[in-house]
Amino acid sequence: MTGRLLYLEPVGGIAGDMFLAAALDLGVSAKALETGLQSLGLGRWHLVASPAQRHGLSGVHVEVVVEEAAVSGHRPLSDILRRIDASTLPVRARGRARAMFEAIGRVEASIHGVALESVEFHEVGAVDSIVDVCGAALALELLGDPEVWCAPVPLGSGTVETAHGKMPVPAPATLELLEGLAVRFEGTGELTTPTGAAVVKVLCRPGPPPELVVERVGYGVGTKQWPDRPNVLRATLGLPTAGVAGGTYVLETNLDDCSPQLLGTLLEGLLGRGALDAWVLPATMKKGRPGHLLGALVEAEKRESLVDFILRESTTLGVRCSRVERTTLQRHQVTVQTAHGPVRIKLGMRGQETLNVAPEYEDVRAVAEAAGVPVKVVWAEALAAWSRRD
Repeated sequence: MTGRLLYLEPVGGIAGDMFLAAALDLGVSAKALETGLQSLGLGRWHLVASPAQRHGLSGVHVEVVVEEAAVSGHRPLSDILRRIDASTLPVRARGRARAMFEAIGRVEASIHGVALESVEFHEVGAVDSIVDVCGAALALELLGDPEVWCAPVPLGSGTVETAHGKMPVPAPATLELLEGLAVRFEGTGELTTPTGAAVVKVLCRPGPPPELVVERVGYGVGTKQWPDRPNVLRATLGLPTAGVAGGTYVLETNLDDCSPQLLGTLLEGLLGRGALDAWVLPATMKKGRPGHLLGALVEAEKRESLVDFILRESTTLGVRCSRVERTTLQRHQVTVQTAHGPVRIKLGMRGQETLNVAPEYEDVRAVAEAAGVPVKVVWAEALAAWSRRD
């Protein structure tokens, strides 16, 4: 993963306008948003973005001001999809906007017992809601298409007025849209709306994101004041540490059905492809089966290629990746003269202090083989020659 990450925290819930507002607070141009969305042909409307505060947290509040709507009353799903397809939104944004409205349409069809093509929207079909949903898709493009993650959303409680009369909170469409995702039944009022649920369902991955370096933070401020929490959506944009120079990772996988001959090939392949170190340890697997733990220490830029190598060349179904901190000694090399030939010596330095001294094994072996003497003899001679240095 080398692109940016966007992590959403629905502190006070999430709605389409709150996502738009958070994107504006992250630096998205309101003019660029409005220009792109005007191609939907929704009549005369404009965005009003203004600074706002909730419980001492400052961010951006956004409102869609409708001067003249293209269509009044109910709006069928087919009309919204036609407008999206005919717009000048980027291809990926059109696809995401379509997916969000189709997701809402499917749950509405299920709730009201009608065919998908017969679905008509009331609140979600209003100009401001269409702008919110399509704006979320366009804002993601304007942010550079980051991968989006979202924490569990709070749903609220009570009732809300709709075109069908009073409805429980969370609204039936909201709850069905979030099927399969972690949610929190807490708070008073409608904290998460159907448009917000559609954003989470279609655009986001659930749970905390991978470790990231924070670049910018934006707050999308909702319209209402909640008594127990700030009505804000916090959006954090950052770069995954896998894409940050200097990161080091441990790759590990358990193998209980891998031929021993493959293990040697895996070690050689990992080291040959740039792993800093690689190892195989014996392990006892489930049901008492003997197995092995294959591990490698790799730099961030090598991580994905070495994960791919392990998956392709071993019998495993998955690889664990853990970022680690690594303290290293400065490395230097000198050559000493033994009774049987020259040998390089590796030095581990910390500042001016030498902490580790080791003959280069391949040099020792080559000299020993050429002289017809044991390796241990040349090894000892190399260390002695180092000790006698000036």
